[in-house]
Amino acid sequence: MEIAFAGSRLDRADHIRSDSERLEQLMDWRARLLRLDGLDPVVTPENALDWGTIADADPASELVFLGLIDGRGCFAEVSAQLIGSMAPPNPRLWAAMAALSAEDLATYGAARSLVDWHARHRYCARCGCPTVLAKGGWQRTCTGEVCLAEHFPRVDPVTIMLVEHGDNLLLGRQPRFPPRRFSTLAGFVEPGESIEEAVAREVLEEAGVVVRSVGYVGSQPWPFPSSLMIGCHAVAEAAELTIDHTELEEAAWFTRAEVAAAMRGDDDARFIAPPPHAIAHHLLKWWLAR
Repeated sequence: MEIAFAGSRLDRADHIRSDSERLEQLMDWRARLLRLDGLDPVVTPENALDWGTIADADPASELVFLGLIDGRGCFAEVSAQLIGSMAPPNPRLWAAMAALSAEDLATYGAARSLVDWHARHRYCARCGCPTVLAKGGWQRTCTGEVCLAEHFPRVDPVTIMLVEHGDNLLLGRQPRFPPRRFSTLAGFVEPGESIEEAVAREVLEEAGVVVRSVGYVGSQPWPFPSSLMIGCHAVAEAAELTIDHTELEEAAWFTRAEVAAAMRGDDDARFIAPPPHAIAHHLLKWWLAR
């Protein structure tokens, strides 16, 4: 299953992150700096990520070590403008990402998540003192003389699930979706909960459906801001729905033929399928191919 935001060429080079001397050596004329417009990618006329040199970086910015490509150090900049900012979503972002190759999109996704985390975690969650970048950007360390807590880039696990009953599939829509778009149900994994338990709880909460036989299908890193989408499949014990309208605007069962028509993009399809960059799209493809 080829998933958007996965498959980067970057060698994350964990053995270099703690070696300050080696990191400094990598910041030479061969080093590459990923150009970003805030958190958005800068795309060349050839539809590739735009890379500059370390000399292009603002001296006041932090440099995050992304990894190695062909032995060259690759970095991204945490600019002062990002810190504490609440920039509105760029409507051109998805068009820019759609132009990138799968490898470039994966590299951008990793960089976006990491840079965004640094911009939003300037203070220690334990004592409130300022934090500083460490391990090439894969850690922030508290500057408090007593605390010295170490903080690491977070990833939030999210279950996203196909729920099947007979030969029908349960899909839902949220108010923020474009008109007629339906997708698979999803929800964050909570503390003290297994993936299987999270799937069962979310489906019961959102649609009032009890499920069994939860199985893993695939996963996707999702850099908005930094989630890991865990694709699953489950079997519903009954088809009756009790929808929580604080979570879903609508939910319904769809036949295999209706799902296939939506995935083909038929004009008369009952719903519009999730876009190809979303794991939900690939989950529907997987279900149709079974």
